[in-house]
Amino acid sequence: MQEGLIITIVSNLYVVETKEGLYECMARGKFKTKDISPVVGDKVRIEVTDEQNKKGVINEILPRNNYIKRPKLANIDKLILVISAKQPKPDLLMLDKQLAFSEFLGIEPIIIINKIDLEKEATVEEIRKIYASIGYNVIITVANKRKGISQVQKVLKNSICAFSGNSGVGKSTLLNAIFDKNMTEEGNISKKNQKGKNTTTQIKLYKLEDTTYIADTPGFGAFDVYEIEASNLYRYFKEFKDLEKNCKFVGCTHIKEQECGIRKALERGEISSMRYNNYIKIYEDLKDREDHKW
Repeated sequence: MQEGLIITIVSNLYVVETKEGLYECMARGKFKTKDISPVVGDKVRIEVTDEQNKKGVINEILPRNNYIKRPKLANIDKLILVISAKQPKPDLLMLDKQLAFSEFLGIEPIIIINKIDLEKEATVEEIRKIYASIGYNVIITVANKRKGISQVQKVLKNSICAFSGNSGVGKSTLLNAIFDKNMTEEGNISKKNQKGKNTTTQIKLYKLEDTTYIADTPGFGAFDVYEIEASNLYRYFKEFKDLEKNCKFVGCTHIKEQECGIRKALERGEISSMRYNNYIKIYEDLKDREDHKW
């Protein structure tokens, strides 16, 4: 029996990396009865059935540190959240959703602001300051000119990371710069709608070096945060959660109530109004979803 890491899934076959090389594996039928399926990032035990042709069967999925439902990924150490300074414009509401979800999952988020050469320095710095002041690691890059790439490579070391962000922000260009070769087909921004076009078609772990892997994931920018209960959302806004003790009323939503510790901090300028407004939008979306669940 060998232990390995699932690096990609092609049809119903799992490509597992072990110390002895790559094996193409099927999964035991028992997983279906347990309502669990192997996913990219899973650490597994396999039984080799054909050494010459590198075939095997997955017998066991080892305990997961975390699990992301969409796209299906396990054991992610860091989420690399990519926004662009311009073309497309930075989607800070999506970024705040991703940050909240990262906190919910217990995965360390790293923020990359790419394409900074297309925007005024002061505008980029304003965004950087908001998130750096909360305690997030924010890296500034121009991927197609390799600016900031060495800093990105440093934070990726000894971890399994997933890149997330809207189409067109430069995830594929970043990957190509990090690996210093064309790892993925680079997408082109649509001049008509400036939204970009997805080019990644499957989840795959790219090995940067021993113990360092990067997942490029299709559609990750569109994931939702509906696993979070609206009443608990404030806990996943880092700068909010310790302020709840200053709220006068139990069950404060931190939106309309008087004597709210978070709203008072907002009035004093201690938290970002942009982040607070995004909190309200996400809260109302979650609450509406809960109210109309049935």
